[in-house]
Amino acid sequence: MSILLWILQSILALVFLTAGFMKLATPKQTLEKKMTWAVPFQPWMLKGLGALEVLGALGLTLPAATRIAPLLTPIAACGLLVIMAGAVTIHMKRHEHSNAYMTLALGICAALIAWGRFGPFAL
Repeated sequence: MSILLWILQSILALVFLTAGFMKLATPKQTLEKKMTWAVPFQPWMLKGLGALEVLGALGLTLPAATRIAPLLTPIAACGLLVIMAGAVTIHMKRHEHSNAYMTLALGICAALIAWGRFGPFAL
């Protein structure tokens, strides 16, 4: 199970690093063309969300890999779970069901990591 958690942590970290850096580096007008959910948000909100996603991705892997403050790994997973809960809500309100299902899957992975690293497979 610990190996499965490491695989999930790595995949989730890659997904959130990619999504976070895209939100940080891409102007709002360009993001709106790719992600219609971004239209009602202010640019600083999107940049803040991107920063949180990058920090969450780093928190999923670095503390566990270095064994320096490994408690931060499940805390980062919980933070990403909160972000995904908000994302599912937004996508459902906008009737973007395929996006909601993908964010729900990411949230479930984050919840599994939090459960495993807080509980039976803590580092």
